Amino acid sequence: MLLTIIIFLVILSVLVLVHEAGHFFVAKFFGIKVEEFGFGFPLTRPIFSIKKGETKYSLYPLLIGGFVKLYGEDEAGSGSIKLKQKKVKNDLHRAFFAKPIWQRALVICAGVFMNFVLAVAIISFLFSVVGVQMPGNKVTVDAVVKGAPAEKAGIRPGDIVVSIDKTSVTSAEQLVTYAKKHLGQKLVLKVKSQNSKVKSVEVAPRKVYPSSEGPMGIAISQNVILKKYPWYEAPFVGTKEALREIVLMVQGLATLVSQLLFHASVPAGVTGPVGIAQLTGIFCSNTNSCLSFISLISLNLAIINILPIPALDGGRLLFILIEGVFRKKVDAKIEGYAHMIGMIILLGLILLITLHDLFRILTGQPIIPK
Repeated sequence: MLLTIIIFLVILSVLVLVHEAGHFFVAKFFGIKVEEFGFGFPLTRPIFSIKKGETKYSLYPLLIGGFVKLYGEDEAGSGSIKLKQKKVKNDLHRAFFAKPIWQRALVICAGVFMNFVLAVAIISFLFSVVGVQMPGNKVTVDAVVKGAPAEKAGIRPGDIVVSIDKTSVTSAEQLVTYAKKHLGQKLVLKVKSQNSKVKSVEVAPRKVYPSSEGPMGIAISQNVILKKYPWYEAPFVGTKEALREIVLMVQGLATLVSQLLFHASVPAGVTGPVGIAQLTGIFCSNTNSCLSFISLISLNLAIINILPIPALDGGRLLFILIEGVFRKKVDAKIEGYAHMIGMIILLGLILLITLHDLFRILTGQPIIPK
């Protein structure tokens, strides 16, 4: 248990540092003054702090999240900064609010982009070095129902279906679909037996059949192959896979919001920090599955952070876009209150999901729905 918690904190630290490093380096690139680089949630004073150059690096007790404090970020709506020291006036041109809209937008989006890049890098590595399991092109007969058309035709378990009506069979779905489209008709199947002998048989799929047996009365499966992509192709495939995962996550997020709003309950499979820590113990039993798990969490962080919710990167980006459309900065007080309310809502949601996780643990329910 202790090892799982340590691994969880290490993974969280890496993801947060990568995210905040995106904000940090892009801000530095545009000449924006970075006042603090903090790891952890700043509800209390930092337990460790060191200042190098103009930036303070801090560690907070609640090791969830992190932040980069930019000079002039809180006053972005007012367009001014209350100065206590005259010499600070020389830094006004380095304030966040003083930079062009496109630069501020890039700084805000940099963290999300870095989480996406990290996920793509991990997926690309796995696809290139480890390989990925993919469906092969062989369809094997696993079982034959006694008295069914397939048994009468002489098809036996272990046979490989080569073709049907002179059309090569490369997937189980193809064979099933073709059979259902030709119910009651005689089909010519070419099969290869376990001793590599190839024979042609005639099978007439039944018009009426039990749903558990299928029209021909056979259980089939498709072989799985391990494919490795060359290093120059892996990043493109990795990006495609990351985008596919994002689509699935967005759909899951929509389900979460819908069920919370209309049913006041947390959907099965949705988990918070406690559940993620549990999943860490499950998926990090070996290096490959642990890397895959990290990529998924990194994509999740990217999606959550880009949502147009105040207190998140997406919320800050929303206010910048509003400024760009109306050519007027949003009042700093309004933006501040919006971020405060957004933070309260987020903390409430985290608390709700955490209570759901604890209830699931106490009642012995599995973290991964069956």
